[in-house]
Amino acid sequence: MYKDYLVRATSGNNEIRAFAVTTRNLVEEARIHHNSSPICTAALGRLMSAALMMGDMLKNEEDVLTIQIEGDGRMRGLAAVSNNKGEVRGYTRVKDVILPPNAQGHLNVGGAIGKGTLTVIRDFNMKEPYVSTIPLHNGEIAEDLTYYFAQSEQTASSVGLGVLMNKDNTVKQAGGFIVQLMPSCPEESIQILERNLRNITSVTSILDEGKTPEEMLGLVLKDLDPQILGTKEVKFKCNCSREKAEQILMMSTKKDLEELSKKEDGVEVVCEFCSSVYKFSQDEIKQMAKDALD
Repeated sequence: MYKDYLVRATSGNNEIRAFAVTTRNLVEEARIHHNSSPICTAALGRLMSAALMMGDMLKNEEDVLTIQIEGDGRMRGLAAVSNNKGEVRGYTRVKDVILPPNAQGHLNVGGAIGKGTLTVIRDFNMKEPYVSTIPLHNGEIAEDLTYYFAQSEQTASSVGLGVLMNKDNTVKQAGGFIVQLMPSCPEESIQILERNLRNITSVTSILDEGKTPEEMLGLVLKDLDPQILGTKEVKFKCNCSREKAEQILMMSTKKDLEELSKKEDGVEVVCEFCSSVYKFSQDEIKQMAKDALD
């Protein structure tokens, strides 16, 4: 039976570390939540797959990783939030973008995102989170994250991500890999790794052949004595609640709450990550305005 899960591995001499993940179910769940177009589903699926692997690099369960992309394309931007427990959530600002295929005949994610920035935020529950922003390389997300690791973390990396859609616009395959060189990695191992990466056609073609994340890493780390360090189930999980929606409303000014309290049908707060709707009656909004005044 298919399940979404993540694998972490190393080369036999610990000179390379690697991650791989398969995420078909959770990307399809996100598509359903957002009713997103194929391009938006592909972009969000790539970003959530990457966020899960980068979240696995966090040390503590309370740590949170956020990846934000801002672009001048029709999608405008997207974000994914993860932790090291295998949980992820995400959204695109515009959910119904449709564009012609790119020059390679694939979904034009880069065109939908356009030019802009990629920001990675690591929140370690300290006073200030670690924030790093770089210009987008091409908007295809995998190449942008490869560029991010090189520029912001000075870590030579290769990122592969992919989402394959069915003809009915449901998700057929989704996942990815991240491979990183450790400082001690010799030139010979680098050359073998580069050869292996050149021989990989795409993440989705590997997954569509029925290969597992372990087998994907077997291809990435071929002739480098790959060692599996562990596996982890991954899932789409939003932490929204009615209480948090109320807190958001309470952050409004007293004047804004008074204006909202005039709406006889009340107010709806919609979660941007999962599209859950939280309704507050006119009387509840009036009470919030009174509490704000007090």
